[in-house]
Amino acid sequence: MAELTAPVPGNFDAQAPGLTAASGTAPQKLEHDIHALEQQLADLQIKVQQRRAEADPVAPYSRSFNRTLVGTLYAASGGLGLVDRQVRVGGWVKTGREAGGGAFAFLEVNDGSCLTNLQVFVSTEVAASVGGLKALTSTGTSILVQGTLRRTPEGTLQKVELKADKIEWLGKCDNGKGKYPLSKKGQSMESLRERLHLRPRTNLIGAVARIRNALAHATHTFFQSRGFIYVHTPLITTSDCEGAGEMFQVTTMLSRIDETNKAPKPSEPELLTLRTNVAKQQQKVEQLWMPEASFSGSEAAGVGSTAQKQDKALRKETGRLTKMQEDLDRMEARVRLEGGLYRTKQGAVDYSHDFFGKAAFLTVSGQLQAEYYATALSNVYTFAPTFRAEDSHTSRHLAEFWMIEPEMAFCELEDDMNCAEDYVRFCCHHLLQHCQEDLDYFATTKVDGHSDPEVKNRLQHVAQSGFKRITYTEAIDILLKAIQDFKPQKKGDTLFEFEVKWGIDLSSEHERYLAERVFKSPVIVYNYPKDIKAFYMRLNDDGKTVAAMDVLVPGVGELIGGSQREDRLDVLQERLQASGMPLEPYAAYLDIREYGTVPHSGFGLGFERLILFATGLENIREAIPFPRWPGHAEC
Repeated sequence: MAELTAPVPGNFDAQAPGLTAASGTAPQKLEHDIHALEQQLADLQIKVQQRRAEADPVAPYSRSFNRTLVGTLYAASGGLGLVDRQVRVGGWVKTGREAGGGAFAFLEVNDGSCLTNLQVFVSTEVAASVGGLKALTSTGTSILVQGTLRRTPEGTLQKVELKADKIEWLGKCDNGKGKYPLSKKGQSMESLRERLHLRPRTNLIGAVARIRNALAHATHTFFQSRGFIYVHTPLITTSDCEGAGEMFQVTTMLSRIDETNKAPKPSEPELLTLRTNVAKQQQKVEQLWMPEASFSGSEAAGVGSTAQKQDKALRKETGRLTKMQEDLDRMEARVRLEGGLYRTKQGAVDYSHDFFGKAAFLTVSGQLQAEYYATALSNVYTFAPTFRAEDSHTSRHLAEFWMIEPEMAFCELEDDMNCAEDYVRFCCHHLLQHCQEDLDYFATTKVDGHSDPEVKNRLQHVAQSGFKRITYTEAIDILLKAIQDFKPQKKGDTLFEFEVKWGIDLSSEHERYLAERVFKSPVIVYNYPKDIKAFYMRLNDDGKTVAAMDVLVPGVGELIGGSQREDRLDVLQERLQASGMPLEPYAAYLDIREYGTVPHSGFGLGFERLILFATGLENIREAIPFPRWPGHAEC
């Protein structure tokens, strides 16, 4: 496996004490040595896994069944390390067929720990204890089988097979007349999405799950090994990070509509009586506040005694006023009930009656909260689900998806781009080291008529090569030149569906053209027009662009979006107001600019898009275990 090249060093305005320009080669050599040691460590870890499998193949938390995972079995030199040993394997029958005139059967068993099935040879004598061979060969049947691992004859696909001695468990799968949904071959992805609870048993979704797991592991390894702190940001928020307004609302008001509607509305005379009583009580309290309020008789004997009694009376009457005002507010709120929802005097929904006392939503990003921690702990990252209520049915959109969002203090845009590039390359390298079998599957298997034989080559190229970097203006110039040079084959042909001009938000076709046709590799586009980017991105000195960057990759388009954050309080306030957004929900966000502001940057990566890039899949609904999109929220 080729090793990664050293990351591009950041630029600094001043030299560190004692560090000269000539000494720059020393850190590069050290970085090269570190990568070489990391490669040796990775190789050793694979050998350790092999030896561990040979020494004790039993799954640590399945010892009550003395069960060995198929993946562990194959880790022992492809199974040869355990030949002639007694093992127990538990899993699900992928296919089964009787042979030898009904004297025995071959079962293909898989437990999800790897892509490759284990062939199990079962004689009719062994199968008799569970009702015969036919009870075992039905697709979807679960079994726990004990037997001896033995070599297969030369020229067979698998190096080993299990000769069954005993069937320890049988979970029958009713497949009469093809009842079991996965018994049919060649099912479409659309039909599998209707059975989300069963589709993990398919080769495709199993491979995606292992790729997803490996990328999650790589993500934590990358950031943890570089001193980042993992922060859990909230899923419920009262602010909109992106300012797009396409958010899922969190409320308990709808579940109380029937109950609220039952509450009787007060009559106008009742309200008038309450308002009159409140006004009288208000006058009484005001009189007690007046200096001339006095007491007669023995109460006037001492000034101290008078003050104490006056204060006691004031507290008592103020409490009564508060209670009366609350009763009045409650009654007036009932008058404004419409459709079971409380309304403000202006007619809007009154969220003071809701669970959180204000409007709340499912988060579109953990960035704002991550910034709070970055301005205290320096480097942090969050890895959590996010939500968009976008009414989109395309193959690139989900209503619920996972985001990886690092935030770094004392970090400018170039540092941010370096981090994004290093992270993506690390993930590609990790997959090539640990997921060869699943990557081979995606390179050779058609999914809804499509396959991507370049999966491994693409990952290899990204892992070994630096990313191209161009400004947004340069990107527009390249696209305009491509349009100018385009030669249509027939009337009406155009290179792009959407218009290209300075100031547009690049569409997916523009992004993919740059990554796939122009550079044939990932490319980072930076310094975008301010009007197409979020309010929190740092305004550049030209007043027209912001210090934003997007990482574009072949097959997907935008994979990462990031920026240097606006750290100047006055500029941030102006940007919020110019975006038409209220300042109040962002009070905390503004506070960290007022109390010890610091240059900081970060980015967000859609985890499912990373999986699309890594696997070559075309529909993002296959990249997540339980996809949610408009009209669909099964399981």
